[in-house]
Amino acid sequence: MKFSTTLKALGLTAAVALAPLTVSGAQAAGTLTVATTIDPGSWDPIDTFLVPWSSAATNMFDGLTARGADMKLQPALATSWEFLDNNGRIRFKLRQNVKFHNGEPFNAEAVKFTFDRLLGDEGKKGPQQSNYNSIAKVEIVDDYTVDFVMKQPDPVLLTKLAGYGGMIVPPKYIQEKGDAHFNMNPVGTGPFKFVEYTPKVNLVLEAFPEHWGGAPKLDKVVTRFIPEANTQVAELQAGRIDIATLIPFGLAPTVEKSPNLNLVSITGPTVVALRLNTKDGITKDVNVRKALIMAVDREAIIKAVLLGHGKPIASFQSELSFGNDPTLKPLPFDLAKAKQMLQEAKVPAGAPVRIDFRGNDATFREVAQAAAGYFQALGLKPSLQPHEPPVLLNDIIPNGKTGEAWHNAWGGWTFDYDNTAYLMYHSGEKWNPYDNDPKLNALLEKQRTIYDTKEREKILQEVARYVADQALEIPLYNQNTVLGVNKRVKNFVPPADLRFRFNDVTVE
Repeated sequence: MKFSTTLKALGLTAAVALAPLTVSGAQAAGTLTVATTIDPGSWDPIDTFLVPWSSAATNMFDGLTARGADMKLQPALATSWEFLDNNGRIRFKLRQNVKFHNGEPFNAEAVKFTFDRLLGDEGKKGPQQSNYNSIAKVEIVDDYTVDFVMKQPDPVLLTKLAGYGGMIVPPKYIQEKGDAHFNMNPVGTGPFKFVEYTPKVNLVLEAFPEHWGGAPKLDKVVTRFIPEANTQVAELQAGRIDIATLIPFGLAPTVEKSPNLNLVSITGPTVVALRLNTKDGITKDVNVRKALIMAVDREAIIKAVLLGHGKPIASFQSELSFGNDPTLKPLPFDLAKAKQMLQEAKVPAGAPVRIDFRGNDATFREVAQAAAGYFQALGLKPSLQPHEPPVLLNDIIPNGKTGEAWHNAWGGWTFDYDNTAYLMYHSGEKWNPYDNDPKLNALLEKQRTIYDTKEREKILQEVARYVADQALEIPLYNQNTVLGVNKRVKNFVPPADLRFRFNDVTVE
C-alpha cells in the first residue's frame, strides 16, 4: 500500500496477506456462488436488519414495492397504490396469479397476515417492527386490494415496503409449520426458492420458473458465509466463488490485476464520521469543533487509506441519499486557520482529545491514527480508545461516556436522510447522547409529516446545513461499495446497497 507523504509522517502502516486456499470444488455451470460475511441465523424477514440477509433473501422474497439497482421505486407484488382520506389510508392493488414457492396463492390475505405478524407479538422479538409502526392496521378490501390504515404519515414507507420486514410471507405455511421451521426453511414468492441451508456454511437456492417476473436464467444461487476478507479474495482468485462482497482496500489492486476478475467500486450507502461531544471538554465550543474539522485532511485519508475508494462528504449521507444537498461543501483543510481558531477560543496547548472507535475495524484504526496525527499537529494531545463494538454501540455512545470524538459509521439501505438524521440528531435517540436542540427537533419532526417530496427534501437539506453550521461531527467520507466479480458472470448490475437480485444474471 502506498501512502501520501502527509500520512506517512503520521506512522500509518498496513499489511494484508492472502489466506491459504482451503475449500475445493468449482461450481457447475448455471450456478452463481456469492460470498457474504455473516450467516444471519434466520431467514424470516422480520428477524434481522443485516445486509448479508438481504443479499441472499431478496432473491427468495418479494415486497409490495421493489427498488432496482438504479435506486428507482417500482411496483412488485402491488401493481399500484393511491393515498386516500387525506393520506390517512394507502390503497394497494395487488398482482394476480402469483404463487408462493409451496404453491400457496398470493392475495390480500397474505398481505394482511404478513403485517399483522410483523406488528404483533412475533414482530416484537425482532428489530424490524419499529420501522413499520406508522401502520395502524391492514384492512382487506377484496381478494386483490388492501388498505394500509396509518397512525401517522410515513413518507419513507413505500421504500421500506421494498425490503427486509416488508417482505410478504405465506400464511398457511407458517401457521401449519410454525415460526421456528420457517426461520430455517423459508418460503416466498421470489425468483429463487429455498433448497438447503447449512448454518455457518451456505444457503442453496434454485430457480423458481413460475415467478411472476419470468423464470431466472440461472439454475442455482449458492451463498457462502465467509467472514474473513482474505479468504474471500483467495476463493475468488481460485474461481470457487463468483462474487466477493468483502474486499479490503489493500487487496483491491490485487483483484483489479487478476486476469479473470473485475473490481467493482461504486458509491454505496456507508458514510463515516467522527461525531463530536458537544457537552464536555474543548468540543463544547462550536468554533473548536469547526477547527477540528479544518485540521483533518480528508482527501489525503481517502487517497492513502481507502486507496481512492471513497468520496468526501459535507453531511452524514451519500450523494445518493434523498435529502443530500449538492451545494453544501465541507469545510476546507486549513491547518493554519484551525490553529488560529483554537487560539481565539483560548484552548490551552496539549488539551486532550480522545477518539473512541470500534477496535475490530482495521481500516478505521488507520483513519483514527491519521486524525490523531492531525490533532497533534494542531497542538492538542490526542489519544485512541478502541472498544469491542457491542460495548461502544450499547454503552459508551448511548450513555454519553465518549471522549471528545467518536467513530460513527452508518449505512441506511433506504437512502433517505431521515433514516440517518432523526436517529443521529433528535433528542432522546440512542445515537444522540449530548444534544437537545429544539430547532433541530422541530425540523426533523416536520419532515416526517410530509409526503410532498420537494417540500420534504428542502427540510432535510435545511437539517444538513444546520448540522454542518453547528459542526456536530467531522464528516470524513462516503465509503465505496467494493466487490470482486469473476468475468464469467454476465448481466450483473451491482446494487449500491448489496441487495442482490439475480433474475437476469448468467454465468459462462
